[in-house]
Amino acid sequence: MPIFPILAFLFLAVPLLEIFLFIQVGGWIGVWPTIGLVILTAIAGAFLLRWQGLATLTRVRRALDQGQIPALEMLEGVLLVFGGALLLTPGFFTDAIGFACLLPLTRHLMARWLFIKGIFVARGPRPGGSQGPAGPGESGPRPGGGRTLEGEYRKDDP
Repeated sequence: MPIFPILAFLFLAVPLLEIFLFIQVGGWIGVWPTIGLVILTAIAGAFLLRWQGLATLTRVRRALDQGQIPALEMLEGVLLVFGGALLLTPGFFTDAIGFACLLPLTRHLMARWLFIKGIFVARGPRPGGSQGPAGPGESGPRPGGGRTLEGEYRKDDP
């Protein structure tokens, strides 16, 4: 599926939706409360981003200390950055998506869905037929088509 038509649609649809929501909410609660609400969501989003970012970083460190690859946690980190950027963008629709990316339950569900679908995870055949890159000391064909050459490196200072 080509990505350009989707991006062009979103580039036009999201601002129009945001303008519509600003007019509707402004009509219900007034102009100044609407502006205050937009500023409040940006501030709350910044605090939530910091808090959840530190929690995710702690989980990444814990996984690395246990010798595991923190792939899901790193994908959650990407969602945190995306959600933080959306919360800094003025608007109610982008704020809703941004908060969904920052709240632990919804972010974890989104990350698992993206991980299962393989949208952000590159997989390649391993020399033994299994998935993933070759491990240390293996010198078979790599997913990119190259070969691993083993050797030593030494830098001589002049």
